[in-house]
Amino acid sequence: MNSPVDLDREMREAIELRGSGQFEESCTAFQALVLRFPENAELNFQAAWSHDRAGLQPVACGYYEQALRLPDLSKEDREGAMLGLGSTYRVLGRHEESVAILEQAVQEFPEASALRAFLAISQFSAGSPEKALGVLLHLLADTSSDPSIQEYLRPIRQYADEFLAN
Repeated sequence: MNSPVDLDREMREAIELRGSGQFEESCTAFQALVLRFPENAELNFQAAWSHDRAGLQPVACGYYEQALRLPDLSKEDREGAMLGLGSTYRVLGRHEESVAILEQAVQEFPEASALRAFLAISQFSAGSPEKALGVLLHLLADTSSDPSIQEYLRPIRQYADEFLAN
């Protein structure tokens, strides 16, 4: 029987492989871990991430989806899994699913600016450039400290709302 210490060590080693650009080896390590611990949300998320980095998006989707179904996924990993799944769906041409998961993610994590940026990319890819521009204008207004942006916040937000209404 494997101890939690062994699992933690093996997971760290697989993450280090990914971090050093050894994506195939990282994928292989995570596949073996997920086979042993299929109900471990963090393992599924890490496996998805490694497969995504390796350019194996169809496989990554399954791991992201499983991670999001499992109840023990941390809030931080849930945010990352939703962003990863949405981005991966877009890469695979599954634009409506991409927009749907990223809209859900933005609702769950409204403070996460990266989610809004990826939502805009997916909306654009899905054929909704006006909505994408609206999201980006709101993101700009919410995150920029540039004095010239701050001076025009009201009209920037109005334009953003108009684009989102279309």
